[in-house]
Amino acid sequence: MCACGETAQEGTILVPTHSDVTVIDSTHADCRGVSRVLARVGDKWSVLIVMLLGEGPRRFNEIKRMVGGISQRMLTLTLRGLERDGLVIRTVFPTVPPRVEYELTELGHSLWQPVEKLGLWARAHIAEINAAQERFDRRAKKIRTPP
Repeated sequence: MCACGETAQEGTILVPTHSDVTVIDSTHADCRGVSRVLARVGDKWSVLIVMLLGEGPRRFNEIKRMVGGISQRMLTLTLRGLERDGLVIRTVFPTVPPRVEYELTELGHSLWQPVEKLGLWARAHIAEINAAQERFDRRAKKIRTPP
């Protein structure tokens, strides 16, 4: 038993030693940061909202109607996240009741361009993707179902 209360396995020495540390080169060092950004801009709600706002400012309920299936809470969280990341600006107009609009910032517009291309690609290939999924599901069903 060593001083820290651990028992060494036979042939194991419990003496702290320095081990070599792998140094990550700078091209991989930003992976965590890139991952966080992609998590925000790559989720389905953010992509749809950025696509809509690329056409101009929109009010909350207008966005909610146009993005089918999104709950009020999810829309609020997504817009807040996009605003926090500097992609969307929220403007409150001093009217009764207050009118709130959301629009893309300059940074948001720079994201809109590739997102719009991604959306166009998805629309152009949805039938092919659906067919591939059906083929895969049929094959998977045959494998799971014994003869």
